[in-house]
Amino acid sequence: MAERSPWLASKLRYGTAQLRYLPRAVGLVWAAARGWTAAWVALLVTQGLVPLAVVCLTRPLVDGLVAAVRTGGEWPAVRGVLVLAGLMAAALLLGEALRVAAGWVRANQSELVQDHINGLIHRQSVVADLAFYDSPDFYDHLHRARAEASYRPIALLESLGGLLQNGVTLAAMLAVLVPFGAWLPAALFLSTLPALWVVLRYAVRQHQWRLRSTAAERRTWYYDWLLTSRECAQELRLFGLGERFQSAYRSLRRQLRDEKVALAKGQSLGELAASILALCVTGASLLWMLWRTVRGQVSLGALAQFSQAFQQGLRLMRTLLEDAGQLYQNSLFLGNLFEFLALEPEVLDPPHPQAAPEFLQEGVRFEGVTFRYPGAGRTTLSNFNLTIPAGRITAIVGPNGAGKSTLVKLLCRFYDPQEGRLKLDGRDIRELSLDELRRRLAVLFQEPVRYNATAAENVALGDASRAPVKLEIQAAAQAAGADEVVARLPQGYDHLLGRYFEDGAELSAGEWQRLALARAFVRRAPILILDEPTGNMDPWAEAEWLERFRAQARGRTAILITHRLTTAMRADIIFVMAEGQVVESGSHEELVARGGLYARSWSEEALSA
Repeated sequence: MAERSPWLASKLRYGTAQLRYLPRAVGLVWAAARGWTAAWVALLVTQGLVPLAVVCLTRPLVDGLVAAVRTGGEWPAVRGVLVLAGLMAAALLLGEALRVAAGWVRANQSELVQDHINGLIHRQSVVADLAFYDSPDFYDHLHRARAEASYRPIALLESLGGLLQNGVTLAAMLAVLVPFGAWLPAALFLSTLPALWVVLRYAVRQHQWRLRSTAAERRTWYYDWLLTSRECAQELRLFGLGERFQSAYRSLRRQLRDEKVALAKGQSLGELAASILALCVTGASLLWMLWRTVRGQVSLGALAQFSQAFQQGLRLMRTLLEDAGQLYQNSLFLGNLFEFLALEPEVLDPPHPQAAPEFLQEGVRFEGVTFRYPGAGRTTLSNFNLTIPAGRITAIVGPNGAGKSTLVKLLCRFYDPQEGRLKLDGRDIRELSLDELRRRLAVLFQEPVRYNATAAENVALGDASRAPVKLEIQAAAQAAGADEVVARLPQGYDHLLGRYFEDGAELSAGEWQRLALARAFVRRAPILILDEPTGNMDPWAEAEWLERFRAQARGRTAILITHRLTTAMRADIIFVMAEGQVVESGSHEELVARGGLYARSWSEEALSA
C-alpha cells in the first residue's frame, strides 16, 4: 500500500485540479434551464425525505402487529395497524409519483442542457481561427467535446440529482441509527472507504485513457466515414479498398476494445473486494443487534427499523460514492468541453476598427508579406509584394503550390501574415472590422460547399444577411450559367439538391460549381474573387461564361485565380506566380511576346488542346 500512496496522491491532485470545472458545469445547467432545474431540485429533496417516513413508520407498524397478535386481533389494535399501513402505502405511492415527476422534469432539463452545449460548440467552431483546423490537436479537442456533449450533460444531471436525493436520505437514516449506537455511522463510512478508492482510481484512469486514445478513436471514425460515405463509394469499389479499410478499422477497434475491457475488469475486481468488506461490516452490525434483541434490550420493531435503516444507509453510502465518482468522472470529461470552449482566436477585430471602403479607388496591395501555414515546414509567401488595381479584372496564374489560393485566405483574413501588411485603398485590413471586411468580398472558393438545400437557397446563401429576392437569385444564376441547371430540375428553384434528404437531386461537379458561382455573384460586393471558376467547364461553356462574367464584373475589382490560360487571357492584367513570388506581369499579348514562363505554358496548353 505504501508503494501506491504516491501514485494515489498524484492522481488525487490531478483529479482535484479537474474539479475546478464542476462549478462551471453546474453553471451550464442553470444557464440552460433555470426553471426546470429549480423544480428538479425541489422534487429531489422531497424524494429524499420519503424513505425517512417509511423507516419511521416501520417500528410502530411492527410493534403494532406484535401487539395485535397478542390481543388476538382485537379491533382497536388492528385499526392502529391499518392506519400505519395506510400511511406507509401513501408514502410509497408519493415516492413513486415524485420519481415519475422528477423523470419528466429531468427529460426536459437534459434536452435544454444538451442543446445549450451543442450551441456553444457550434458557436466556438464558427468563430475559431481557420488555423485551428490545420492542427490535429484542435481536432482532438473538437472530437472529445462533440463526443461527450451528446450524453455527459445528462450523466452530470443524474449524478448531481443522485447526490442531492441520496444525501438527504442518508442524513435522515444516520439520524435514525444514532440512538442505536453512535459508532454505527462511523462503521458505515469506514466500510465504504475501499469503494471510494476504487471509484476515484478508475475515474482518473478512464479519463487518462480517453485522452491517450482520442487520436485512435478519431481514426476509427475516419475509416467508418471512408466505408460508408457516398464521396468514397466509387474509389472503394474501383480500387477494391473495402477490405483494406475494414481491416484497419477492426484492428483499431480491437485495440481500443481490449484496453477498455482491461480497465473494466480491474474496476470490477476492485468493486468486488470493496463489496465483500462492506458485507462483513453489515453482518457484524446485524449480529450485534440480534444479540441485543435476544437479550430483550430492543423490540422486534426496533430490530426491523434498525435493519431497514442500516441496509438503506449502507446502500445509500455506496450509491453516494458511485454518484460522487460519476460526478467526478463527468467533471473530468467536461473539462474537455471547457478546454475547447477556452480556445481563443488570434484573428480578432481591432479595438477601434476603421470603416471599410464601400468601393475601391486604389485597389488591393500586399506589402512585404511573409506567411507560413501553422505547422508547415516551408514558407508559402516570402516578402511578397503585389498591387491589384481597383475596378479591373486581374488574373493570377501559376503552378500548384505557388501560393495563389493563399492570397485569397489572407485577403479574407482567415489568417494573418507573420510579416507585412495587406491594404484596401491604403488601409491595413487588420484595422478594419472583420464583418465589414468580409462583407466587401464575394468569393468562389476552389472547393465550394454543396448545400443540401433548394437551388434558390444555394444561391441566396451568398448574401444571407440581406435575403436576396427571387429576381436577384435568378439574375445571379443566369450570370453564372446556372439557370440552365435549374431549368432541368422538376421544381426549378424550389427543388432540393443533394442526396442527404429525400427527393434531393444530385448534380455534377460542374453544375455544383455554377451554383456556387451564382452564390458569389448574388453578393454585390466591391471585390469579386473567383478561385478556379472554370475548372469544371468545357471550352465552349468557358467562352460563353467569360462574356457574361465581364458584364458581372463591371465596376468591381475582380480577381481570377486559375490554371487555365484561356480564362486568364480575358483579364486586364495577369500576374504569374512561382514559388511564392510574382515572376511576370502584363497583358496576355505582352506575356506571350516576352517568351517567359507564361508564354511556355501558353504554348503547352495550345498544343494539348
